[in-house]
Amino acid sequence: MNILKKTFIAIALCGAALCSFAADVKPYVDAEALPDALNYYPAPPDTMSPQFMYDISQYEWGKKMRQDSARAALAVAQAAETIEEMAAMFSEPFGMEISAKKTPAIMNLLERGVLTLRKVGSKAKRHYMRRRPYDRFNEPTLVPAEEERLRTNGSFPSGHTLRAWSMALLLIEVNPAAQDALLKYAYEWGQSRVIAGYHWQSDVDASKVIASSAYPSLHANEAFMADMRKAQAEFKKLKAAAGKAAATKTGKK
Repeated sequence: MNILKKTFIAIALCGAALCSFAADVKPYVDAEALPDALNYYPAPPDTMSPQFMYDISQYEWGKKMRQDSARAALAVAQAAETIEEMAAMFSEPFGMEISAKKTPAIMNLLERGVLTLRKVGSKAKRHYMRRRPYDRFNEPTLVPAEEERLRTNGSFPSGHTLRAWSMALLLIEVNPAAQDALLKYAYEWGQSRVIAGYHWQSDVDASKVIASSAYPSLHANEAFMADMRKAQAEFKKLKAAAGKAAATKTGKK
């Protein structure tokens, strides 16, 4: 069973769950210590601006992309919000199964790291309260169950993209060899929000910059650096074991 099918099953079982973290998971850095996007990133495009015309054209592009059943299915799957679901889906570009059972150190890093970085979008969301595209045009999305809840949640920046881009950055530091695949997957995750009808392109683009701007702050935190070293050591150990197993299997043939 591939990762996409597993994710569909998880979504079916969990329903439209909010992004959740265990009660004892603590962020590495308080939100107040992270860069404030309101101080350095431009406001979302004015509705009379050329930039907003591009947002509209991308919204129309997203609706056309829904005609591709495989791409539409990916957009639905990437509406996942829990760290467990996201980690399962990022396992493929990462090159190794990521789960609490198989990779506890990596999962701990992701839980705390994403919890920290996702906070950088909250202030801008509350400040701008940008109306989402499906709500503005009164049109259906690919994930109907989420429409009512997200009408009152600001569109700028995209929270899903923030989480996906943050996860990619964390996993790249654990496994640099997978950086291209991880960034490509995180990019597709952001575009899925446009395709699903939940975000403007400028929401998605902002999220990648905002997450990347906050990432260096983690490196000033001793707990983060200690957890990163544990995650890297865990990855190297598992990779070596996998390589040894593969060599043994080849030798027996």
